[in-house]
Amino acid sequence: MTSTVSAGVSWEAHTDLVVVGGGVAGLTAARAASLRGMQVLTVSKGGPTDTATQYAQGGIAVVAPTGDSVGSHVADTLAAGGGLCNENVVRSIVAAGPDAIAALTDLGAVFDRGRDGDVSRTREGGHSTRRIIHSGGDATGAEVQRALGAAGLPVLFGAAVARVLTDARGVTGVLIRDERGFGVIHAPSVLLATGGLGQLYACSTNPVGATADGLALALHAGARVADIEFVQFHPTVLFAAEGLGRRPLISEAVRGEGATLVDSRGRSVTDGVHPLGDLAPRDVVSRAIAERVAELGDDHVFLDARHLEGFAQRFPTITASCAEAGLDPAQDLLPVAPAAHYSCGGIITDEHGRTEVPGLYAAGEVARTGLHGANRLASNSLLEGLVVGERAGAAAAAERGGLRVEALDATVPMLPRLDRTELQYVMTHDALVVRDETGLAAAETILAGARMRACDEVTDLEDATLTLAARALVGAALRRTESRGCHTRRDHPTPDPDQAYSLDQRLDDDGELVVTTPQLTGAN
Repeated sequence: MTSTVSAGVSWEAHTDLVVVGGGVAGLTAARAASLRGMQVLTVSKGGPTDTATQYAQGGIAVVAPTGDSVGSHVADTLAAGGGLCNENVVRSIVAAGPDAIAALTDLGAVFDRGRDGDVSRTREGGHSTRRIIHSGGDATGAEVQRALGAAGLPVLFGAAVARVLTDARGVTGVLIRDERGFGVIHAPSVLLATGGLGQLYACSTNPVGATADGLALALHAGARVADIEFVQFHPTVLFAAEGLGRRPLISEAVRGEGATLVDSRGRSVTDGVHPLGDLAPRDVVSRAIAERVAELGDDHVFLDARHLEGFAQRFPTITASCAEAGLDPAQDLLPVAPAAHYSCGGIITDEHGRTEVPGLYAAGEVARTGLHGANRLASNSLLEGLVVGERAGAAAAAERGGLRVEALDATVPMLPRLDRTELQYVMTHDALVVRDETGLAAAETILAGARMRACDEVTDLEDATLTLAARALVGAALRRTESRGCHTRRDHPTPDPDQAYSLDQRLDDDGELVVTTPQLTGAN
């Protein structure tokens, strides 16, 4: 066959569905589509465990069979979401939770059980009851990753997607950079499951590959994004003065079991801040810590878990991380601070992962379904990845199965980008937990100066996608002149009822971000 793609492309392939990302949402979608007869290829920048799923400690939020209800889980999710959740989507995803867990169990996933033989459940921040299930104590994500990976579907590791290719009918494939150079995979369907944007910041719980790839790919393909300003900072990441990059988190489950936050003077950090105290939603706890360290001139607070029995058995992963830092939770106060953890916004989709671009789907952290609103409720993310990943794979099979396409335009992109070090400094200094107009305006000016450069290597592509994501985040944060959910403005410290809507953005023909007509709460 004569090649129809650009001269810089050295190889080609064909498939029915390309899944970009190998975490919970991507692997679930790949399996769902494959079971429905699609030929599926998953593409991953890293190796089999280089995903946010692998590091997830907290567990999966799923309605308990007794003492709980779908309505209660929905109410907790809406309360955390700051008025921007889509209640219908929340109810749809929450109600599908038990079936999703049953399917995962059928794949061999093993969840912790109590002495009575029933699945154990814990309570985490923002939840009104014990409904969080775990595996291996604090290794739930690793078990989910293992069970889904055991399905044995083909994965192309060490490959980064540079562009989603489209024509007037929708998706036609992807342009990929791997060890062979640039190549094209012709496909009528692409599902983005690339995770978050934690590498925008100097300190994050995210893996090194969390560079906002999916956001940029979707924007360049013509899709919209929303709620990008709402970045959740995990309040209790193990602090190290010299430790930038990915830091180990200390799950809310530790506070759920009774650990308490104290400052350097031994005072409670959250007393009087919220009725749930140390189990308040993450934005509340992160903000309380940020305000306390600013007040005292410190750079961290402490988590006191010394009184908890059986800590090492209940939290083996956390215990190991502490040991690496020379700490023993049974003897020592644990230094903690907030770090970038989860992007509540993303590519606008419905509850089946559909974007407005035919053939383009998204699921997991990269997507914005309306489940999380302005602030994700703890442990709802793995739930969403399982439910929407399954639905998106099924939708791709139903809507694009059997189509034959050829990608005609696969030019290697020239994109504006800042160097990673400069970008992370700007975002960490001016767009962290607490923001204001002065800092955001300064960040916007620096980001506007990004130069158009070739993106021949994977790191070039990553820096370009991070630069675009930073522009979207800072622009939305400047426009949102209020504090809502996990977006806190020092100069606008309270919610504004007139701003109870999502800001959605798209790229115009000149590559400039445009904030389109504000959406009413949860609309897609």
